[in-house]
Amino acid sequence: MALTVHNMSVKAGKDLKITGVPQINAEGFTINLGQGDENIALHFNVRFNQHGDRRTVVFNSKHAGSWSSEQREKSFPFKEGEEFKVYVSFNKSTFQIKMPGNTVSFPNRFGANKFMFIQVLGDVRIKGFKIS
Repeated sequence: MALTVHNMSVKAGKDLKITGVPQINAEGFTINLGQGDENIALHFNVRFNQHGDRRTVVFNSKHAGSWSSEQREKSFPFKEGEEFKVYVSFNKSTFQIKMPGNTVSFPNRFGANKFMFIQVLGDVRIKGFKIS
């Protein structure tokens, strides 16, 4: 499954809500927020069994095609075949990512107040997508 949205403004102070269901036997899925494929301010990668990781959530950013240092979260609230809701909000310095039962902070390494690119990739079915 892939969902890519260009030219949809997500501004600081707004909430991005994504509702989805990971596929049965999912390897993983990714939510990206940024300016485009080569400039991703928030890379939110849920790994069921992917890239040598099991039941791990990885956060990162990519600037001009180069990845920065990862932040890993051992809390893993996702289950194959079960609906989840993820809320993302941000300001110039920090992203707040609310997952089921846990909220994680990740630095806004771009320092931007607005992003125009949203992408969801991988073994997930998107049921809802809302900016409020």
